Amino acid sequence: MAATIGEQLRFAREERGISLREISDQTRISVRYLELIETNDYKRLPGGIFNRSFVKAYARSVGYDEKAAVEGYTLYMREKGEGDEASSTPYHSKVYTDATATRSPVLTVVLAIVILAILTAVALVVLNWAQKG
Repeated sequence: MAATIGEQLRFAREERGISLREISDQTRISVRYLELIETNDYKRLPGGIFNRSFVKAYARSVGYDEKAAVEGYTLYMREKGEGDEASSTPYHSKVYTDATATRSPVLTVVLAIVILAILTAVALVVLNWAQKG
């Protein structure tokens, strides 16, 4: 049976004589998370893109091919039937608009002219009243 990506990363780390603490200091990933990666216990990691990023950073710090590490992680997750949240969940952006934003520009211009006309009329009435008083 082929070694899992977690085992391969552990072997690469041990070959180079690097401690988990050194990797943690370099990657800013907690030692606990690194241990979980080595034991393939991905359910206890934050999930999604974080898991992929952690595996990639770990691989980089031990001189392992980052792309192969991420592919190994994805393959492992598929084999376990858990799927990789980051690659299996498509992103759907949603644009929220209010109904008034769909108004015609002509209507907006007409409303602006009407409001200006009302303001002008009010200003003329006030000025006329001030001159009489």
